[in-house]
Amino acid sequence: MGYRGAARFAMTINQGFPLGFSWHSSTRINKAPQCLPGGGADKGHAKLQNSIMRIMSHSKTLFFPALLLVFACASSRAEISAVDAAGHTVKLPRPAERIVSLAPHLTEQLFAAGAGGRVVGAVAFSDYPPEARNLPRIGNYANLDLEAIAALKPDLALAWQSGSHPGQLARLAALGVPIYLDEPRTLEDIARSLETLGALAGSSGTARAAARAFRVRLDDLRQRYAARPRVRTFYQVWNQPLLTINGRHLISAVIRLCGGENVFAESGPLTPTVSIEAVLAARPEAIVASGMGEARPEWLDQWRRWSELAAAKADNLFFIPPDIIQRHTPRLLDGAARMCEQLEQARLRGAGEDSGRRETIR
Repeated sequence: MGYRGAARFAMTINQGFPLGFSWHSSTRINKAPQCLPGGGADKGHAKLQNSIMRIMSHSKTLFFPALLLVFACASSRAEISAVDAAGHTVKLPRPAERIVSLAPHLTEQLFAAGAGGRVVGAVAFSDYPPEARNLPRIGNYANLDLEAIAALKPDLALAWQSGSHPGQLARLAALGVPIYLDEPRTLEDIARSLETLGALAGSSGTARAAARAFRVRLDDLRQRYAARPRVRTFYQVWNQPLLTINGRHLISAVIRLCGGENVFAESGPLTPTVSIEAVLAARPEAIVASGMGEARPEWLDQWRRWSELAAAKADNLFFIPPDIIQRHTPRLLDGAARMCEQLEQARLRGAGEDSGRRETIR
């Protein structure tokens, strides 16, 4: 369940203009020439040049739109490259058309980036949006069905760096499939991931719009809650073993966004195992749990057994469905909004008062 390395995205990509210009002239182009790499690409490019020369010979005023058309064709033929979470540069001769997704959150991200129609296979639990449930299954994150993947003839595979088995990825790479590794570590990384996936899949317009909407909503939550009195928060991933998150985890960024303080932020492992005694010693004022599905886990209420625990005494035992807090997609802000409301509820019950006093003294 651990993660590795911080996700940093960088990309070099040529953006083009839309094709399909039509002008009133004695020479008219009703349909843009195809600019596909290989095969008919060179023929299409030659036809385009001839068409432009005819247009320009009739009117100098058409020089600029003709030039735009040149740029559009050149852009569609340009190589796309993106640096993934492992620092590897993934190069594609053209936007990917047959993508396999090796993590449920990446399947969701692809649809959000406008590239759902290019996904030809996905791992188990890729269940959002509903259309993703109909995709051919290619195993799960720990056990990929390489034969099924090869049969789909993908031109790009998207993998979760810390959630994928290295040996499986190595065998997939040996089949000649380009692999892009994703690993968001900050909330902004989710927006950048949308933009990168859109670039790789040729759906940059939709992806950029989704990223903008994400940033607007993120900024709104930050303005409303980030400076609120600190609530000492314990995020419980599971009960046996008792798992939590450290300060480098993306969910810890959500806690900070909501004005919370992760009581295990200084732990070494990204998802450390802790003891009940450690939780009691950390004195959380709120406990937020996820569990495995839409139902509140029964084990969350077991904290009521310790009457000295502030979170239990104030009834600050909260639940957030894992799909909206543990998947690195735009829906994570649904979970963030819920957590922010929960910590605000805890403040109304007295949580964060010590933090408020400390801020006043400073």
